[in-house]
Amino acid sequence: MPTRLSFDLENPADLERLFAPVRSAPALALAVSGGADSLALMLLVKRWADTLAAKPRLHVYSLDHGLRPEAAGEVALVLQLAQQLGLEATGLRWSGSKPHTGVQEAARSARYRLIGQAMAADGIGVLLTAHHVQDQAETVLMRMAHGSGIEGLKGMMPWSEIDGVKIFRPLLPVDPAALRSLVIDAGLTPAEDPSNSDLHYERVRWRQAMPMLTELGLDAAALASFAERIGEADAAIAQMADHCFVELVRLDGFGSARIELESFAALSPAISTRLLSRVLNIVGGRQKPRALGQVERLRQQIAEGSLPKSTTVLGCVVRLKGNAVAIAREPGRTAPPDAILRPNSELIWDERFLIINGSDHADLTASVADYLPRHRLEDFLGFKVTAPAEAIRTAPIVRDSAGGVLSLGGWSFDERIKVQLLID
Repeated sequence: MPTRLSFDLENPADLERLFAPVRSAPALALAVSGGADSLALMLLVKRWADTLAAKPRLHVYSLDHGLRPEAAGEVALVLQLAQQLGLEATGLRWSGSKPHTGVQEAARSARYRLIGQAMAADGIGVLLTAHHVQDQAETVLMRMAHGSGIEGLKGMMPWSEIDGVKIFRPLLPVDPAALRSLVIDAGLTPAEDPSNSDLHYERVRWRQAMPMLTELGLDAAALASFAERIGEADAAIAQMADHCFVELVRLDGFGSARIELESFAALSPAISTRLLSRVLNIVGGRQKPRALGQVERLRQQIAEGSLPKSTTVLGCVVRLKGNAVAIAREPGRTAPPDAILRPNSELIWDERFLIINGSDHADLTASVADYLPRHRLEDFLGFKVTAPAEAIRTAPIVRDSAGGVLSLGGWSFDERIKVQLLID
């Protein structure tokens, strides 16, 4: 949706444009804190839903993080207002001890975890949040200051998934001043969180710097437009990297990868970094990099031929082997425990393999292959095994109660079991 701040929030046509992507959803969850932005979201969603012939079920979730004594009262007011609007509502609380550092990040994680659990119990698949154009501008500035790559500089996307919760941000192109005016005109008094003006937090410092940037022509709308253009460039790079992935990367049944070295080194840094990041993600069990620099440094070492004999990054062991880059799962650190395969069920193993028990048998167990001699593997598989030792050690093996091997890595030897390497 192109960034523009001229939405008329009283206009049904503009509301339809904002919420059209979730028009067919049978139920929607709303994250409402009691602040102006989230109260406006609740009012707008209700107003929009009332224009529909087939209304989605709306459910408000409000979380007391247990960090301020006022928060419990704010949640109570949200629930009361939701009830007045005829909306379902649930109050939640983050209980237990709180960290001394990284409080905002921990609170964010708890928020999505607790709301996600409540949504699952209530049968709701999409959560709407009240992020707006100012939030987008602050996000872009912070990521720029931290040296983010193109993928980060596109800012927040309208759709995303956080900790398994599917999120839609309908208000990303909307000015927060319009949201606050809507709430005040409705006779409501929004809650004010003191942390929103606490200079201890980086986002607040950027927020206070925005008026000066606006005077220089770098306002929220300009930063949001920048993020959109970066998003378009990111999509183009992703498309090219996906094509190169098909051409240059070979994944084996043990979950290890080989990348053709000469062709990889000839790619532009943006494309080869994206390709390498995807391979590390697949092989390493979806471990997120702390910073893009980790992958960029590895890409540079590979391209320049300066990679150490063996290096570990993001749960992977990486080495040069002949005319290829060999990447295997790092053993030992995060090996998944043995898992019983329930009858007629699926198991995602180590975030890398989908294992399906298509039978009624309940005595099947998935575990780490660990130390299996290559000659035994070759007896099972019927061909010479050249995969890195780390890949063999970290592959899944499924056995029955008598110790019989039903599958190894991505190969199945029994019709009860199907195994698939996850590459997306």
